[in-house]
Amino acid sequence: NYKPRRMDPRCGFFGMEYYDYASPIDAPLIQQFINRHRLEKKDPTAALSEAVEPIIYYLDRGAPEPIRSALLEGASWWNQAFEAAGYKDAFQVKMLPEGVDPMDVRYNLIQWVHRSTRGWSYGGGVFDPRTGEIIKGKVTLGSLRVRQDFLIAQGLLAPYKTGKPVSPEMKAMALARLRQLSAHEVGHTLGLTHNFAASTNNRASVMDYPHPYVSLNADGSFDFSKAYDDKIGVWDKQAILYGYQDFPKGTDEAAALNKIIQDGIAAGLSFISDRDARGAGGAHPQAHLWDNGSDAVQELKRLLALRAKGLAQFGEENIPVNTPMADLEEVLVPLYLAHRYQIEAVSKLIGGLDYSYANRGDGQKVVEMVPARQQLAAMEALVGTLAADQLAIPERILDLIPPKPMGRSRNRESFQSYTGLSFDPIGAAASIADKSIAFLLHPQRAARLVEQKARKEEMPGLEKLLDYLLEKTWKAPHPKAYHGEIARMVDQRVLQHLFKLANPKHSSQVQAIVWLKISDLKQWITTQTTRTTSVAMLAHFKFAEQLIEQFYEDPAAFKVKATLELPAGSPIGTEWHCGGKH
Repeated sequence: NYKPRRMDPRCGFFGMEYYDYASPIDAPLIQQFINRHRLEKKDPTAALSEAVEPIIYYLDRGAPEPIRSALLEGASWWNQAFEAAGYKDAFQVKMLPEGVDPMDVRYNLIQWVHRSTRGWSYGGGVFDPRTGEIIKGKVTLGSLRVRQDFLIAQGLLAPYKTGKPVSPEMKAMALARLRQLSAHEVGHTLGLTHNFAASTNNRASVMDYPHPYVSLNADGSFDFSKAYDDKIGVWDKQAILYGYQDFPKGTDEAAALNKIIQDGIAAGLSFISDRDARGAGGAHPQAHLWDNGSDAVQELKRLLALRAKGLAQFGEENIPVNTPMADLEEVLVPLYLAHRYQIEAVSKLIGGLDYSYANRGDGQKVVEMVPARQQLAAMEALVGTLAADQLAIPERILDLIPPKPMGRSRNRESFQSYTGLSFDPIGAAASIADKSIAFLLHPQRAARLVEQKARKEEMPGLEKLLDYLLEKTWKAPHPKAYHGEIARMVDQRVLQHLFKLANPKHSSQVQAIVWLKISDLKQWITTQTTRTTSVAMLAHFKFAEQLIEQFYEDPAAFKVKATLELPAGSPIGTEWHCGGKH
């Protein structure tokens, strides 16, 4: 007697589909239904009713305290959403009874799994391919993910002060993340997909990927009290209402479901999922992973200020006494790269498109270009991350990080190095600078800039972006010594990405504009070689001239030089996400 529920691209659920060749010619051939558990009210006419059979999830008995309590609490948040849908105690979380096999299909399971490296977590399960009914929900949580948040807090707090107790805020933030993670992955097993617009909408959903929100107190200390949310979101309640509301007999279900979606739209709730949020060439100005806030540019500036504060106080008190000093490098990584995901969020404003999964007549915005002033602000902010004073790790910190001792070696959590065993600050700077440049000069973004300029003269266009980038890098006055070496590294990375953007497989007008800018840059460089008195700058200019000549000879055969890869950042560690379908 299970009744499938129709899939709607605006509802926030995973779906299943099949071809119905018996469909009338004026009806869709593809039938789509959402994935959801069977849930019915004892009294569908009551505003609040117990369920005929509640949805019960069971927690792996192997999860230790205090992790166990955090996972139980986070998963239990979903009862808030079911209560909003008119159910009393319809969603429950219990400990797995002794002797139960975790693979037993009768038990929805939250499993705690150990791995040798940071691993991804996911929510999936078993569902009926004919109807979409979820038979068993299965959450798998990787135990090492909690250590990433602990490390972020360790890098900010410098918590190991001699003679003072270690700050409890590190563990508190890590456990807050576990509660959110538990709720997130259980959400997938209830049928929900990601909503990556929620972080720009006042944390409207636990189905986003949250970056810890750390702020500064008036006295300059770090405030971790709002690092993660502590409840289910308003979008989650709206989605559960669509998926699990039990309508009284005689209700026009299609109309009732559409009203739920329209109510969400009227309330200002946004929904954008994976395909629109992932990828370096993304265009949606609100769809990001690991970000915060409604204004991506302002959040980048705020994060850079936090990062600067953390670097200013970074030192030996960031690691425990009797720990190898070389371990400071791994603590430095998440602090130095604190803005890595906000960079991507800002990049999506450039050549950006604000759109929704609109249906005809639902009143949502269909699609419009991100305004020129926002695009220009994003260009300025993103190019600003390439400044030498932003990229330079203070020499005071460099003097504290020796090569790794016996028994320790660099790994995926470390910076890579051009300098062998020693820590390489210019290589570290190159790895994050390259990300900013790659986002700025992504071929899809470049093509959109050309298209937008052609349609609206006031849009900045690709030429404006390239001119501004070159003015702030190659053509800007270069500092001396350590900062000067970083500035020259940035110049070279910009040039390599221009070569990459001029590849024949990209838009012809993108190629044409990039070729023009490379040609102009070569002329400028040639002029500078007769004016500079610096050996370092002369070598820099002569090398660039040679590279451009090599590129001119055979662009298709020219090998663009890669730079050092960034250390692992996303706790997932794979290209795809934690959702059950992928």
